[in-house]
Amino acid sequence: MTRGADIIGKALAEAGCTHAFGIPGGEVLALMEGLDKAGIRFLTTKHENAAGFMAEGLWHATGAPGVLVATLGPGVANAINTVANAHQDRVPLLFLTGCVSRADAETYTHQIFDHQAMLRPVVKASFRAETGALGPMLAKALAIATEGQPGPVHIDVPIGVAEGETGEDGAVLFPRVGQCMPDPDALALARHALVNAERPLAIAGLDAVNEGASEAIRQFCETHQVPLITTYKGKGLMDEDHPLCLGGAGLSPKADRHLMPLIGHSDCILLLGYDPIEMRTGWRNPWHDDQVVIEVTHEMRTHGMHRVNQTLHGQVAPVLEALGKGLVPRKSWRLEAARAARDALTDTFAAPADWGPGQVFDTLRDVMPPETVITADSGAHRILLSQMWRCPGPRQFLQSTALCTMACSVPIAMGYKLGKPQTPVLAFVGDGGLEMGLGELATLRDLGLPVVICVLVDESYALIELKQRGTQRANLGVDFGGSDFPAVARAMGGHGVWIDDPETLRHEAKAALSRDGFTLLACRIGRHAYDGSF
Repeated sequence: MTRGADIIGKALAEAGCTHAFGIPGGEVLALMEGLDKAGIRFLTTKHENAAGFMAEGLWHATGAPGVLVATLGPGVANAINTVANAHQDRVPLLFLTGCVSRADAETYTHQIFDHQAMLRPVVKASFRAETGALGPMLAKALAIATEGQPGPVHIDVPIGVAEGETGEDGAVLFPRVGQCMPDPDALALARHALVNAERPLAIAGLDAVNEGASEAIRQFCETHQVPLITTYKGKGLMDEDHPLCLGGAGLSPKADRHLMPLIGHSDCILLLGYDPIEMRTGWRNPWHDDQVVIEVTHEMRTHGMHRVNQTLHGQVAPVLEALGKGLVPRKSWRLEAARAARDALTDTFAAPADWGPGQVFDTLRDVMPPETVITADSGAHRILLSQMWRCPGPRQFLQSTALCTMACSVPIAMGYKLGKPQTPVLAFVGDGGLEMGLGELATLRDLGLPVVICVLVDESYALIELKQRGTQRANLGVDFGGSDFPAVARAMGGHGVWIDDPETLRHEAKAALSRDGFTLLACRIGRHAYDGSF
């Protein structure tokens, strides 16, 4: 007998999915069996929020869509944050939820609400599985989740559909969209603007990462001597040690003081898979009317944060090839201002002499291997870390940049480590963020993943406290008591240690790289440690 759950499991396995994450419930037991039968390992977390972020981390490592499973009612409600993050951060996520039949819902209301109505604002699409049409529905769901700007797709699966026999053979045809290229007239206008530019500048974002456009961007920038700024999630699209790379930007006023004049000085700005959803309000309308702005995007932008002169519809790599083909770089293009801005940024975010978050980041960058993948939670530490930590390649610094949600870094690190167990993985998190998802240390223990966690301990929501103090408000609701994090780590089956100086951090980080289980480095930095740092 082939059940509906078997069809779902087979389709997801054929799409490359290897793991599903969630918390079991009576309404998803058949779904879990169907996934397992297809070879998709179901991993139990302590909260659905962490399950979704683990799915994201695995996607970054393997490229296969993530799978999140939640039971009806509270399970679905718990997952809203991670689904909304997947929507804004362009993560292909299949969200499978259990539900009862429509007839049962009319007379049995325990834990029942309309999942689809709640989820539609934060998913690309929402389907209700029906016996006899599972194959076409899954083909649509997978295509929508992965094509264009990736994102979450919800599938509500009634118990009867998952458990019931179906006459379908399980074949799912996966449609694929070919490359699209911009209108020839639009391309000609953009080429004319580029060939006449003396101070071109490029800004690239997470869509370029998702399209795998790193090499195309590097070649284009080198050939045409175009300096590159990236968003935080776009870090590593060009090796950040490259002289043309100005690193990441988005949330740091200190960085903007060097980058905004450079942007204002440019006469031709190229937006490459860039969406300002990752940026703070200071990036509204950052260029003036006489600057030429050319946008390369696969999706029409409707954000309204800035204007563009010319939109080239298509994927970044092939459009850049067409844009630059046959153009001879102008000998008069000047890079002095870009070099000066790069040097100023390096000096601005150099590690300070005193112990604090800057020394923590600088020490760990020196100790950890070049191929290390790091994750960062939202908070003050993420902004400084994003400016200081240089990445040689894309997807080496994973974070929530659009929704900027807390409690994401540890589960993203766990998911990535599952997909690439030989890659060193280091998660940065504030003490508030760690406590928000503390139960996932037990998940780390159960999976035996040697992830290194650096928690910045200042007993405060530092970024909010800075804003509160900066607007001359009284201290309210931002400080909290301290936890013995090393003791918690040991109680959860890992190794934990207090860190108060660079030498101890260096020693313990090196030891963590050869440990079988997880390591928690609790770095005590003290309150107000981020003052003036970003």
